[in-house]
Amino acid sequence: MKKIGIIGAMELEVEALKSKMTIERTVEKASMEFQEGTLNGTAVVIVRSGIGKVNAALCTQILCDVFEATHIINTGVAGSLKNEIDIGDIVVSTDTLHHDVDVRVFGYPLGEVPQVGRLAFPADEHLVQLAVSSCKEVNPDIRAYQGRIVSGDQFISDKKVKEHIIENFQGFCVEMEGASIAHAAYLNHVPFVVIRAISDKADESAETAYPVFEKAAAAHSAALVEHMLPLI
Repeated sequence: MKKIGIIGAMELEVEALKSKMTIERTVEKASMEFQEGTLNGTAVVIVRSGIGKVNAALCTQILCDVFEATHIINTGVAGSLKNEIDIGDIVVSTDTLHHDVDVRVFGYPLGEVPQVGRLAFPADEHLVQLAVSSCKEVNPDIRAYQGRIVSGDQFISDKKVKEHIIENFQGFCVEMEGASIAHAAYLNHVPFVVIRAISDKADESAETAYPVFEKAAAAHSAALVEHMLPLI
């Protein structure tokens, strides 16, 4: 039986989904509140992980170990790394990687975690296609892109840092959790997808744009997640 783990770093990224679910039990673990029940006819566990890669990885492991999640969806907001991807658009991960890992001194490519065996973590192709098609259904006026999502423990609001990330990783958007969720899901052999609505352009305008657009962007991402659940 499928059980979908849904992670948002912040409450605004999951509040709409939690308000629509039927909650059967609530479990607190690692200072996170996991709400288990059904949403759109599907067994789910929805949780706010907290911001950053450590919180995200802990959360994913708990979903795998305690709740035996069969699939992981990460929903939320991100900064665009491409001029054509504008605020409000959606990016669905083809793969994810850590942009803030640097062990090149030992011969690893920039971004690769030692001894894992791969640079980027590929999303489940079926989940990717469901996310894209669901976006077209529920957000018909919003463009959905498929591409690499990169993560690090930084809020990117500097043009030079942005350019460094683009040059080295060819990402579509940047945020702070997706790669760790993907990393943990990959190690646990659980299919996953990361879905990001663009809230800012990851440059000097990000500080002012993010608070203005984050709530609407998060709502777009959550709407397509709700729609895709019965199709998994």
